[in-house]
Amino acid sequence: MYAIVKAGGKQYKVTEGLIFETELLDAEVNSTVELEVVLAADDTKVLVGKDAQKAKVQATVVEHGKGKKINIFTYKAKKNIRKRQGHRQPYTKLKVNSITL
Repeated sequence: MYAIVKAGGKQYKVTEGLIFETELLDAEVNSTVELEVVLAADDTKVLVGKDAQKAKVQATVVEHGKGKKINIFTYKAKKNIRKRQGHRQPYTKLKVNSITL
């Protein structure tokens, strides 16, 4: 059984027990969140659209963190203009507990 859920503006294919990273969510560590289901499927049937919204995916927040640092460097040739910038994307790590149709 698997489901495609929407979290943090992106869609992820999840199964029970899967640990994945998504955009930063406003939830405490060890709390349970319910994810929006786009598609749900098991061995016999596939639920899409309004039927898929009846399915439920429960996930537990494992941790919050920051991703790997990305260095951005821009310059203009022959003008002595240089700009360095860094970015670390915050994320939330989730563990899928159950998928119920």
